[in-house]
Amino acid sequence: MVPENQTQFSDFILLLFSENPDQEGLLFGMFLSIYLVTIVGNLLIMLVVGSDSHLHTPMYFLLSNLSFVDTCVVTTTVPKMLVSFRTLNKAISYADCLTQMFFFSLFAGLDHFLLTAMAYDRFVAICHPLRYAVMMSSWFCGLLVILSWSLAFLNAFLHSLMVTRLSFCTNNQIHHFFCDLPEIMKLSCSDTLINYIVLYFASGLVGFIPLMGILYSYVQIASSIIKIPSVQGKYKAFSTCGSHFCVVSLFYGTVFGVYLTSSFTNTSWRSAVVSAIYAVVTPTLNPFIYTLRNKDIKAALRRLVGRKTSSQ
Repeated sequence: MVPENQTQFSDFILLLFSENPDQEGLLFGMFLSIYLVTIVGNLLIMLVVGSDSHLHTPMYFLLSNLSFVDTCVVTTTVPKMLVSFRTLNKAISYADCLTQMFFFSLFAGLDHFLLTAMAYDRFVAICHPLRYAVMMSSWFCGLLVILSWSLAFLNAFLHSLMVTRLSFCTNNQIHHFFCDLPEIMKLSCSDTLINYIVLYFASGLVGFIPLMGILYSYVQIASSIIKIPSVQGKYKAFSTCGSHFCVVSLFYGTVFGVYLTSSFTNTSWRSAVVSAIYAVVTPTLNPFIYTLRNKDIKAALRRLVGRKTSSQ
């Protein structure tokens, strides 16, 4: 039997995207810009939703939680990557790597659950408008968020606990820009069969079941929209879920891109690039989708700017 702890090194090496030092400066500037835009965009949404009473509704309550999670997702991975670009030190300690993996799993899982809760909110709003206030009460929204955090935490904790039983002997190079769970498992010199079973089972629960819930909600939404007699009524109903539909399509499109890339290609840098789109670019685009396609958010932004201008 392999001893539970044969780790012979204290650091992993994150190979990032390129081994060419000439490209480090360009990548640093690009990811720094993306990170700042993501932070500002998501914080702005949280500020607008929190300060405008017109947006104190279940839909925008869930949106502000999604913005917070997106901020945390990029903060989990990008700052460490930026430091590595500037210092050319790609080492990350075993404890820091495990911590990064835990929080990324936590916030990625939260994305799945919150998007599902938002899909349910749109389902109730369009398919059961007269019962919306009862079915989407404030306590129920709070329960959805607490349940999302609890399930995501249990999933991340389980994966972290399973990694602690692995041994790492000689190879400590992670062909990625952060400590992604599958990449860490590839480096282990102990038996990872149980880890892969747990990974696929948990991924099915955290990824597949929420996706089925989202698809069911949108099938019901589409069925209800078709039954609306007027074109204007159909457009109004669709516009209430258009932003969420775009975010869901972008999120799961990149998730499947990561899965297909890791399954059908052996090129590590290509897998890392696709993962960067999922983990970094998608949280950046979400604020733009909700602000550019959402009249309520744009109106709240104008009111916020108007209050700031009049107070000066």
